[in-house]
Amino acid sequence: MRFMRALLAWLSVPFLCFLGFFLCLARPFNPDNTRILGAMVARTGRRVLGLTRPLDGYENMPQNRPTVIIANHQHNDDLFLMGDLLPKRTVAVGKASLRWIPFFGQVFWLGGNILIDRTRSSRAVAVIRTTAEAMTRERKSIWIFPEGTRSHGSDLQSFKKGAFHAAVAAGAPITMVCAGAYRSQSSGVLGRRKPVPLRILPPVETRHLTADDVPELMKRCHAQMSEAIRELAAAPADSR
Repeated sequence: MRFMRALLAWLSVPFLCFLGFFLCLARPFNPDNTRILGAMVARTGRRVLGLTRPLDGYENMPQNRPTVIIANHQHNDDLFLMGDLLPKRTVAVGKASLRWIPFFGQVFWLGGNILIDRTRSSRAVAVIRTTAEAMTRERKSIWIFPEGTRSHGSDLQSFKKGAFHAAVAAGAPITMVCAGAYRSQSSGVLGRRKPVPLRILPPVETRHLTADDVPELMKRCHAQMSEAIRELAAAPADSR
């Protein structure tokens, strides 16, 4: 039953992306395309999976000013777990290879999201710089997984610098989304997933910081997220 739930959840993604493709064609590169499609995919996926998501601290998500949102990245199912948390005018940063995924890649691009080729670091730096300018000029927020790859449930990995340089260049706060561990076993006869708790931490301001402050900023954010993730993992399921 659990396998069937997972299969149906992921089959829903290209179908919803196909529908979202027409939305993106009607208003290409509108930054709210991603928010709308993300909500559709996440809520459908959680319902199919039988996955609940206790959420703490949503009031910490800035709604009226640009922010750089960073989150820990454990599995592909993070799309269902977090996809409906994007505030208005938020775009995501992903690897360039995503563009080749049928329907998903096309709506990701038409949604105004940012594709980075990690094999060309100079180009990636230019994209991050452009992103910072867009945050200031167009009042966009960005969502990025700063680990750069999935952790598969292990400890929080080291961060890449791009998100932090973008935040400092734009003078935008960093908002941290922390996800507890996915439980390895289903619960109940219907194969429902065990709850995965989320916590959004208070924003970390970057005004008056410079590029020289980025290493310390990364260290501070990593420590705060690591502590929150450990607390979420240690909390008993019935207390979430």
